Amino acid sequence: MASLNVGNLGDYLREQRRNAQLSLRQLADAAGVSNPYLSQIERGLRKPSAEVLQQVAKALRISAETLYVRAGILDAERDRDDVETRAVILADPSLNERQKQVLLQIYESFRKENGFGIGESTAHEDDENGAGFTDEGPGDTAVRGTRTADASDDAGPRRTAG
Repeated sequence: MASLNVGNLGDYLREQRRNAQLSLRQLADAAGVSNPYLSQIERGLRKPSAEVLQQVAKALRISAETLYVRAGILDAERDRDDVETRAVILADPSLNERQKQVLLQIYESFRKENGFGIGESTAHEDDENGAGFTDEGPGDTAVRGTRTADASDDAGPRRTAG
């Protein structure tokens, strides 16, 4: 069977699996895919769907977006720095899960403040943890959970000039 130009994805998956100290069989079980299918992905013989990549990313505890870029599902040039930064944060073994999520929230708030990241969705990750971002425009830096609620919050999000 000929290679499908997904070797970069396969090499990356193999590296991430080894870093996580998982056997091919363990990762396949955790991701809910067959062992032979995962082996073919790692060898560049199969191109997995976005759903399979999401399952594998979750099992490896890495960013699904990084896998999407490597698989050619997302444009590699679009927000490459953002995707890579998120991947590095999520892969850092010195941080616990709560710290990773807080750091990602701060990172996203700074991107929004500087006019980036608007319209991009990280809601699927953040809403699961109840720590998602509000739909605020450039200049807004409030991250849900960091402001004290008071009666004036009923009026909606505050806007700042800028």
